[in-house]
Amino acid sequence: MIGDFGVGKTSLIRRFVDRQFSDQYLSTVGVKISRKSIVLENSTKQEIVTAQLLIWDLEGHTKFKGIAPTYLQGAGGVLIVADVSRSETVERISEHIQLFASVNPKGSIIIALNKVDLIDEEKLALLVEVAHSIGQDQVVAVYTTSAKTGKDVDEIFHKLAYTMVEKL
Repeated sequence: MIGDFGVGKTSLIRRFVDRQFSDQYLSTVGVKISRKSIVLENSTKQEIVTAQLLIWDLEGHTKFKGIAPTYLQGAGGVLIVADVSRSETVERISEHIQLFASVNPKGSIIIALNKVDLIDEEKLALLVEVAHSIGQDQVVAVYTTSAKTGKDVDEIFHKLAYTMVEKL
């Protein structure tokens, strides 16, 4: 997972892995790795697959950008997270796409527009349009998420896992 600081990367992971939410902000230092097994139904091959996800939560501060490519090396996919209540984080999605694609040109990319519980539907619709226009060729999907309410949290991880497994 990559994105600017404070966009909710750690909160999305905690909601997905531990089924918990805390609105206390704790800045990630370096990288934190979480693990979760999920069951995927592969409709094209008519089989059920258990996928072991290793989720790398990368620090969002700009001083970390220099070593981020090292952590992204070999990743099958990425969740790029932006905070819809801070439009500058949405505007920087393209930078994160370029960073990931430069290291993993065949990797899957999903965008999570997080904290949708904090803004109105009209503003959200505009931000979704902006996100869809960024990196159209490389982005598999754009989701509106909320770590607080759980909206589309499981879906982003499952969609990314499906996309990566289908490339195998």
